[in-house]
Amino acid sequence: MSTTELNAQPARAFTHTGGAGPGRLLCLDIYRGLMVAGMIVVDNPGSDENAYWPIMHAKWNGWTPADFIFPSFLFLVGISMVYSFDARRRRGETNKQILWHAFKRSLILIAIGLLVNASPIYGLDVHTWRWEGVTQRIGLCYFFAAILELWTGRRGQLLALFGCLFGYWALLRFVPVPGAGLPGTDIPFMDPVQNLPAWLDRKLFMGHLYDQTRDPEGIIHTIPAIGTTLIGVLTGHWLKSKRGTSRIIVGMVSFGILGMLSGEVWNRWFPINKNLWTSSFVLFSGGFCLLFLSLLYWITEAKLWRGKWTMPILVFGMNAIAGFVADSLIYGPGYTFTATGANGTKMSWHEAAQSYLEAAGLSVANASLVYSLGAVLTCWIMLWFLWRKKIFLKV
Repeated sequence: MSTTELNAQPARAFTHTGGAGPGRLLCLDIYRGLMVAGMIVVDNPGSDENAYWPIMHAKWNGWTPADFIFPSFLFLVGISMVYSFDARRRRGETNKQILWHAFKRSLILIAIGLLVNASPIYGLDVHTWRWEGVTQRIGLCYFFAAILELWTGRRGQLLALFGCLFGYWALLRFVPVPGAGLPGTDIPFMDPVQNLPAWLDRKLFMGHLYDQTRDPEGIIHTIPAIGTTLIGVLTGHWLKSKRGTSRIIVGMVSFGILGMLSGEVWNRWFPINKNLWTSSFVLFSGGFCLLFLSLLYWITEAKLWRGKWTMPILVFGMNAIAGFVADSLIYGPGYTFTATGANGTKMSWHEAAQSYLEAAGLSVANASLVYSLGAVLTCWIMLWFLWRKKIFLKV
């Protein structure tokens, strides 16, 4: 497979039938590009504990802006799927042919994640090789959402979304954790270690988990993550409708506000938690995705404020899978390789860079931010060479 045939985005060219007229929905590539840049910033802090709050993930319950990045990718996958499958149907492909293509794409995404986790730059040990991960979850969510998009309508997708959210809540609330007991009675509800998703991941992948005892991309909480993808699918249908631009924006804003409010209300009984991808987190982050997309849609599709400012963002947005790989090329060595820090002791690359930036007079948080922005610039330069050659990695 050539580099020009490998692409992480399920859809590349979009046609809009609403008020903005036909053409590519630039807002989707802009959104994707901003999230790739945000991912690199969050993944590569100079200081893991003292970076600025917005670019650090919440430790457990609660949220930070960084927690919206991964849901945004799944949200965009769902939107892209609607356009991609519609284009394939118009070319005469059957649902079975489209599903087979989606299945192969899912396997490729899973394989990419496994290969990145297996990279020698992470100091690979086959006994601790992490099997779960970000692109693995994207691949699974894409495939199951594809089945629903191909064989159900919007009503069925909405029912599936509610099924994912309430079914997952019921699993975590009413199913006893083997060896520990019933959540909320025998053990604390949503205990970081004694919860059903963590138990299953330890049962299946003990020794291969991100946090030793649990994994943020675990098996069971892929269920609500499918719900996040379905919010994207439903949004894709809304964007493709023949409603006028203003009505499309008002609809996204309205449902965005409703989603965030619903997530905040449910948070009282089922806390917002990215690590467990709780149902309240799905609603809250899904509402954010809708609001952020509505803003970008208004700027690029309604007002048509486009131009040179979009190019740096599109370098990331039109090559997201390359951005993910580039991020791993920065992240891996930064945490694996060692160097001499400003105080003369051996430490990891990112810690050494942080120490020199602090020695130059920057505060801990500012030094961490400078390191993160340096990682973004390095990745952007790598992807810019692909941009110049018009190489866009596709799956």
